[in-house]
Amino acid sequence: MGLAALLEVKDLRTRFYTNDGVVRAVDGVSFDLAPGEALGIVGESGCGKSVTALSIMRLIPQPPGRIEAGQVLLEGRDLLALPPREMERVRARHIAMVFQDPMTSLNPVLTIGRQLTEAPELHLGLSPVKARERAVELLREVGIPGADQRLSSYPHQFSGGMRQRVMIAIAISCHPRVLIADEPTTALDVTIQAQIVDLVKRLRRELGMAVMWITHDLGIVAGLCDRVIVMYAGRIVESAPVRDLYARPAHPYTLGLMDSLPRLDEKHKARLRTIPGLPPDLIHQPAGCAFAPRCRFVHDVCQREKPDLRPVGPDHLAACWLDPRVTADLRREMSSAGRGDESESPRQGG
Repeated sequence: MGLAALLEVKDLRTRFYTNDGVVRAVDGVSFDLAPGEALGIVGESGCGKSVTALSIMRLIPQPPGRIEAGQVLLEGRDLLALPPREMERVRARHIAMVFQDPMTSLNPVLTIGRQLTEAPELHLGLSPVKARERAVELLREVGIPGADQRLSSYPHQFSGGMRQRVMIAIAISCHPRVLIADEPTTALDVTIQAQIVDLVKRLRRELGMAVMWITHDLGIVAGLCDRVIVMYAGRIVESAPVRDLYARPAHPYTLGLMDSLPRLDEKHKARLRTIPGLPPDLIHQPAGCAFAPRCRFVHDVCQREKPDLRPVGPDHLAACWLDPRVTADLRREMSSAGRGDESESPRQGG
């Protein structure tokens, strides 16, 4: 990428110990994030996206969770090795997170002003007066009108979109180098989603933050991110620059996600293709590729061995036994012939 990594995640493994067995929620995830870069992490529910983010922030509930292995290096310092008190100083000051549901993330009995001034007072050493001034400035930055008067309001007095803006204001209050956004637009309508995405893009540009955006919405990723990671069953199955991923998806799961999106450029209307089956049980995962039971191109080796990430193009990695050229040919064939319907028989790789 040309720049030294700001954040490096190396072989991260997080488990949850339940009465039914051990859930391998994050199973050997590695990636990096450059200064100022926007990285999208996509995948369906339960694939490990949010657990990866919570592991980076060291917010995994213990028990039942445990970060069992790996490193999370922020500017060379391993966050997983820091004492708890030191990690508390890193959060908000150096790396911050915006959660999916602001109503459960904001404290309902504290005013917005108190929740906005807490981090600047604690991490930046600002006086209450200066922290209040900073809070007003933050609300204005995120586009909340009447900022001075709204400091005395409580979370329930804001709309969903406004609450999410407040959460972003809290996250950027101490000028963190990295902002992690965990599906921050999921509960919002499309218009408000677009406003929040535009807000994050502007703040990233103005403040120089690196952004890690976790979502299941590939449309948001296309407009926001420089690079994309696709996760499935706790592992990364594909990683690529955003344009390359959309133009040349190399993993059948990524191809399935693309085929499930409505397109505006198709000459002939076609039904969307779904991915058959269900995600695997993370307690009893198959011996081979976790996606094999749902894959249209499954081959014998897929049932026996897990594929590792391997280069399939410039800065483009995929964990698949299928030759990426075959995937590209199939993508072109499907585009020219229409997507078909859900009743088509699966096609085998060879």
